[in-house]
Amino acid sequence: MAAETAFMIDLTKALGTSALGGYLANRLKQPALLGYLISGLIVGPFGVGFLTDVEQVQAFAQVGVAFLLFALGVEFSLAELKRVRNIAIKGGLLQMGLTTLLVAGITLLMGWAASPLQGVFLGLVLSLSSTAVVLKTLTERGETSTVHGQVMLAILIAQDLALGLILAFLPVLTQPENFWLTLGLAAAKIILFIAGAIALGRWIVPRFMQIVAATESNELFLLAIVVLCLTVAWVTNELGLSIEMGAFVAGLMISEVEYSEQALGKILPLRDTFACLFFVSIGMLIDPELLAEDLGIILGVVLLVMVGKAVIILPVVLQSGYSLKTAVFASFGLNQIGEFSFVLAMIGYEMGLIGEQARAVLLGTTVVTLVLTPLWMSLAPGVADALIAMPGVGQYLKRFEEPQQLSVPDGIRDHVIVAGYGRVGRVMVNLLLSRGYSVLVVDNSEASLQELRQHQIPFVFGDADSELVLEKTHLETAKALAIALPDPLSTRLLLQHALTRVPELDVIARAHSNKEVDELTQIGAREVVQPELEAALELSAHLLTTLGEPPQKIRSTIEWIRNDRYRTIRPEQEFIAETPAETPVTPIATAAEILLETPVEKAVAAALETIAATSLSPAEPVEEIHSDRTGETTAV
Repeated sequence: MAAETAFMIDLTKALGTSALGGYLANRLKQPALLGYLISGLIVGPFGVGFLTDVEQVQAFAQVGVAFLLFALGVEFSLAELKRVRNIAIKGGLLQMGLTTLLVAGITLLMGWAASPLQGVFLGLVLSLSSTAVVLKTLTERGETSTVHGQVMLAILIAQDLALGLILAFLPVLTQPENFWLTLGLAAAKIILFIAGAIALGRWIVPRFMQIVAATESNELFLLAIVVLCLTVAWVTNELGLSIEMGAFVAGLMISEVEYSEQALGKILPLRDTFACLFFVSIGMLIDPELLAEDLGIILGVVLLVMVGKAVIILPVVLQSGYSLKTAVFASFGLNQIGEFSFVLAMIGYEMGLIGEQARAVLLGTTVVTLVLTPLWMSLAPGVADALIAMPGVGQYLKRFEEPQQLSVPDGIRDHVIVAGYGRVGRVMVNLLLSRGYSVLVVDNSEASLQELRQHQIPFVFGDADSELVLEKTHLETAKALAIALPDPLSTRLLLQHALTRVPELDVIARAHSNKEVDELTQIGAREVVQPELEAALELSAHLLTTLGEPPQKIRSTIEWIRNDRYRTIRPEQEFIAETPAETPVTPIATAAEILLETPVEKAVAAALETIAATSLSPAEPVEEIHSDRTGETTAV
């Protein structure tokens, strides 16, 4: 009973300190994971000693990592994996190979490695990046669906799969006398796992999930998801592969069944809870005294890793046909040492491949690079702009952005360019084509490329915000440009590049926030649409109709709010001058301000309450309201 009580107390301490650390980091405008790491350092055995059982916390941390990779597999799906297979396979393997060679050469030259075998092992350890930290950072920044986010995740997935292979083949390095036998056993394990995963994903898992879903029990559904994730992870661990590889493959199995969204919704709270424990456990391993003793060596390795990996990843991504901006983001996001590098280092230490000092240096380097990752990623946009602005260098690097594939009719003109062929862009393209307009799509998705080819829709394959890609769209002869990109930064860059080339071009852009509406309008977009705002207005209109509000009043109110959304970019003095002093502010105006100045999810309820409370009679002319607020009469 005492052991059970101690277990509950330690778990409560770990979760409580992670919550406090995450909260303080959030208040200081820092990534939450930085708060988790520092809280683990403070309360761990090398801090105040509030938590001493590191192994117990690490056991829960492994569950968090499994859920993290499982959720990634569900979100990514096989279709997404196919879309980025080139950068994942070619780019990921090339990055790991070059990093291994670079580290092996430098460590042998500096005397840090006693043999080429040790140098290669150190290179493999340092070639891995942190899926957990990068994924968490991308999620917090809302960048998992962006181009650079997808590129980083693709390379990380390739690394995680490669880690499983490394763990399987690692005994070969320590048993040269049984080379062929060990190699054969490792290959057999991998083939067995792949065959089993394919069989489960095709015949067993879909039927299993259908049976569980038929019970209509949320508890059973969640339990089935957890059991599937942890069972596959356990099997891979027993086969000598990596836990994260098994969890990711389990997620891919679920992603192909119709219950994938429900499964993801159930697993996310567990993922976030246990992932916090993972970062706390990493913080608990930090020994400040050890860091101080080997500080010079650790800083040297940190510099080697973060600069060296960034220099390697940048051309690898550029050679894959992505823009300079995407390459810089990827190189700055993947230039740390992964948490599983430490796991690999521990296994190497047990096998005698590295000594105690090397293990300690690798741990210190891992922690430092993980802590620096969020800050490093925040510097990426500025570095990309600086590289582009450098004479000679920028032009040389940007030539890699040349689109490799395009299908543009000769002499195309009077066409509409649609940047982004996702859910929003696809609807616009279909609508324009149904009305007989000429359309040219710009997208960097291989899945979209196949669909465009199948429907014989003209396209340019590449990043829409790249100037070289933009040159292929015949922008000067286009009627309009519709920007439906999921990435706010790419949207702004594309808008700037397009209007620099054709200042009078009619540009319609998609915004993701009220702040973006203002920014894109100031840059020069003719019309900016915020999907969340439009959804809030439609929800409000339907709900007010249900509540019995007159249709004319609802339409006028919603239309006024929609037309008045750009008020925040106009000078306050101009707004006051246009508003007669004797005219009171109407409840409709208050509703507009609520929608403009608060998050959309809170705005819906507040706006509905304000609009529904309006006392305007149906006979009151709508035109007078518009005149009072804008200084001109606008009929609805």
